[in-house]
Amino acid sequence: MTSALQTGMIQIRDATEAIRVRIRNPQKMRALELFLLVIAWAIAGAAMLLVQIGALEAIDLTLLYLFGGLAAMTLVMHVVLRFVARDADPFLLPIATALNGIGIAMIYRIDIARGDLGWDAAGIRQIVWAAVAMTAAIVVLLVIRNHRVLLRYRFTAMAIAFVLLLLPMIPGIGATINGAQVWISVGGFSFQPGEIAKIALAIFFAGYLVTARDSLSIAGRKVLGLQLPRLRDLGPIAVVWAMCMMVLVVQGDLGTGLLYFGLFTVMLYVATGRRSWIVIGLALVVLAGALLWLLTRGESEWMQRVGIGVIVLSVLGILGAFAVMAVLRWRADGGIGWLVSSVLAAGLGIVVAFVLLRLDPASLEGLGIGRVESRVEGWLRAFDQDVFARPSGSSYQLVTGIFGMAAGGLIGTGLGLGRPDLVPHAESDFIMASIGEELGMVGMFAVLALFMVLVSRGIRIGYLGSDDFTKLLAVGLAFVIALQVFIVVGGVTRVIPLTGLTTPFMAAGGSSLVANWIIVALLLRLSDTVRLQRRVVTP
Repeated sequence: MTSALQTGMIQIRDATEAIRVRIRNPQKMRALELFLLVIAWAIAGAAMLLVQIGALEAIDLTLLYLFGGLAAMTLVMHVVLRFVARDADPFLLPIATALNGIGIAMIYRIDIARGDLGWDAAGIRQIVWAAVAMTAAIVVLLVIRNHRVLLRYRFTAMAIAFVLLLLPMIPGIGATINGAQVWISVGGFSFQPGEIAKIALAIFFAGYLVTARDSLSIAGRKVLGLQLPRLRDLGPIAVVWAMCMMVLVVQGDLGTGLLYFGLFTVMLYVATGRRSWIVIGLALVVLAGALLWLLTRGESEWMQRVGIGVIVLSVLGILGAFAVMAVLRWRADGGIGWLVSSVLAAGLGIVVAFVLLRLDPASLEGLGIGRVESRVEGWLRAFDQDVFARPSGSSYQLVTGIFGMAAGGLIGTGLGLGRPDLVPHAESDFIMASIGEELGMVGMFAVLALFMVLVSRGIRIGYLGSDDFTKLLAVGLAFVIALQVFIVVGGVTRVIPLTGLTTPFMAAGGSSLVANWIIVALLLRLSDTVRLQRRVVTP
């Protein structure tokens, strides 16, 4: 009797301790998050004050009031996390808030230099978009209580991604802005659906690789010491490569094509652990570059015909492989759907091949290829006078941004004291150059350090995940931000060609801001689930 009573008392004590730990640990993390949020508000507010003092030599409280409303939105999000995601990572929200605030301050500084006021000011619009983005993030946190439900909708996510990518091509709503056909315009508002498509693709890739990782991990032949996958398993990466080439060629969006393909290649490597997928991905990038060179830089028509021929063979090979696979599935499982899919794939391949073979190489400039060509040439010959002085597709933006960062030096000219407005699109594509001019190399490194911490927290969430879908989705979402920052900063500093992508959280534009805040919300949900599962109370 005494032994049973002692055992019961021990169980009650353990249960009580578990409840105490469950309550205490999340509250500590939320308290840390609130403390970091206050620091983020102080950084952003101080940046706006310094911009006004440097550029206006006065303080205008209007924008500070608007930013106060934005800070209140982050506080609301913090309160929501206390109720629906108490175990969420405490660093994600403050870092995103700080980056968003610094970006708004820099955009506001450029508005002052250009004399933009009211709704014409990009800074005011950015504050409104930030409020919309945070509202979307709060909705995601409230609606998605268990992220694993997304695994069931992986093919729906794929369909949504393809629809979003095709929307800019629809007459009436599609719009071409700055030479890229990646926008839709409705009622005077423009939006880039490809930004949301990257989230849908990350969900689809994670769900697909969870189910297909065993077959993709099977080793094939060994070539030059590298274990290659089986030929039949190259289908997925070939299809994604073809889709990215379509975005690249038709829409002229080099950055989005690189982002999608890099995302899938890295997630494929994480899922299988095979370096051969990285090598194959790099080889396909080289192949894409060679095709673009043949199509745009070929000195004679036959070289362009060769490029078109390679594209035709690629299309026929991919769609033909799908048609054969569909026939085999029809013979094994039955079902008229597989047979119809096979016929449609074969018919589509023949039609596309027929159209491409009859294509006049002189008409390629009308596609996005010509824009990609000008970007590559502007990268390689940026300081050549003929490239710098072109009426369109010149390297003026790149060279001016480089000189601006050189003027900033190590510690910068000071907020409000530089001339970032001399660079075209300084508030969007080249906001990192603006930061480099007024905050110097030290300021750029500080911003990059914030991005590094943000990405590392996302990768850590994936590392701690208890299931494959959580691991892949967290790594994929974190890598989207990492690759986008690399592509943008690499283009501004002339490491790689300019792509047209914008810096996450900082650049002017609502599409990217909404998408990146949704990514933060998903990572918060993932981290809450991971911590809740891994919490162990020892007796």
